[in-house]
Amino acid sequence: MAHDFRKREEEEELIKRFEESLKKNRNDFFDINSYETIIDYYLDHSKHKKALAAVNQAMELYPFSTELLAVKAQILSNLEEYDEALELLEKAKNLHPTDLEIYFSAGSILSLQGKHKEAIALYEQALSFADEDADEIYYSIGLSYQSIEEYDNAINAYKKSVEINISHEGALYELAFCLDVVGQLEGSLSYYRKFIDEDPYSAAAWYNLGIVCNKLERYTDALEAYEYAVAIDDTFASAYFNMGNTYLNTEQYTKALDSFRKTVDIEGPSPEVYCSMGAAYENLSQFELGLKYFQKAAKLDDFYDEAWFGAGSCLEKQEKWYQALHFFNKAIKLNSQSAEYWKAAAHAEFKIGNTVSSISAYEEASHYGPTDKEIWLNWSFIYYEQGEYSKAVEVLERGLGEIPNESDFLYRMAVYQIEDGKFKEAFNYLENALILDFEGHRMLFDFFPKPETQKALFKIIDQFRKENR
Repeated sequence: MAHDFRKREEEEELIKRFEESLKKNRNDFFDINSYETIIDYYLDHSKHKKALAAVNQAMELYPFSTELLAVKAQILSNLEEYDEALELLEKAKNLHPTDLEIYFSAGSILSLQGKHKEAIALYEQALSFADEDADEIYYSIGLSYQSIEEYDNAINAYKKSVEINISHEGALYELAFCLDVVGQLEGSLSYYRKFIDEDPYSAAAWYNLGIVCNKLERYTDALEAYEYAVAIDDTFASAYFNMGNTYLNTEQYTKALDSFRKTVDIEGPSPEVYCSMGAAYENLSQFELGLKYFQKAAKLDDFYDEAWFGAGSCLEKQEKWYQALHFFNKAIKLNSQSAEYWKAAAHAEFKIGNTVSSISAYEEASHYGPTDKEIWLNWSFIYYEQGEYSKAVEVLERGLGEIPNESDFLYRMAVYQIEDGKFKEAFNYLENALILDFEGHRMLFDFFPKPETQKALFKIIDQFRKENR
């Protein structure tokens, strides 16, 4: 602890000295290690322009350092100066034509530009001389093919990566995803089992099998595979973490927490594992503990939007609407394209009484989650509550454009039309809804609690049933 504190103090002093030299336009001397610390500090704090100033100074003293060239290219990439970054990496490649990091950096920038075929060609060049890290190169090739939706080529690349390094988690996850996309995941089980046949005591082989079984929703098989993995290697943190998530999927929340705690014991805390613990506590209705772990996740990574959303969700369950909205808005700032985040914020705004803000948030939610029927139903309900039945109908008509023949929409349309006095239109919607899902008619009685109205509806529904036997 004392060592860490001293190290932090030294770093702060170094940054202060560097910034003073910039301010006063002095050329103070810093050695290469100091420059590395300064640059890393600025990159960690997303201060890319200051990082660029530091690397430019360093390169005046060390002009032939490929490490500095690569770092400058990374900074330029962060500033979206892609062409200049690639020029620098080409210069570095000429100095050191077999430096793999240069190829990875250039490939990454080409991918950011959408030049995936060029990135693949570059990675294939690297394969011609790479003695090590071939698994990582094939993984990068797979990612590039996946980006242009050439899933079969991506699958071949990921398989090569896994065959070189059975423990490559990224390749394993992406391989399972691509196999799922092309409908080959079920048939690939024999591919994964062959690793176990070759080495039954390979923790990684059992772990791989667990990933696939989990994706296929064969949760019992997945748990068994993860159990074998941790029995062989009781320090296998990822296997414990995945086991925890499988327990979450099967609603075994206490067991999930045990697995997540083991993950933390082995590799320390992370935003991801704390969020998973928060979700387990939330599902156990222990909302204060859930909130605590989501906040711990956000403390580890202020940009982890799932942590802010999870915290809001725990507060929502306690009907603490103002506090919940604060956290939902934090999540939206970090990820403004999540329909789930906008929907949650819209609901909180509605509960607080901010009708206009709620409607606006549902509008946003509908752009990002047009097939989420809850968005359309909740949004239309606001207008229904205000007696604006035609507007409620308009919202659901838009919803039907996205999700045709949704019986819940048709039943709700019948409700709105009855309230608006448009009985003929209401009957048409009701008839279509009964054809699609007869049992769904029970929701009508929630909207019409008066016995005489319920009696009239029951008569219509009963008549329909007799005519359509």
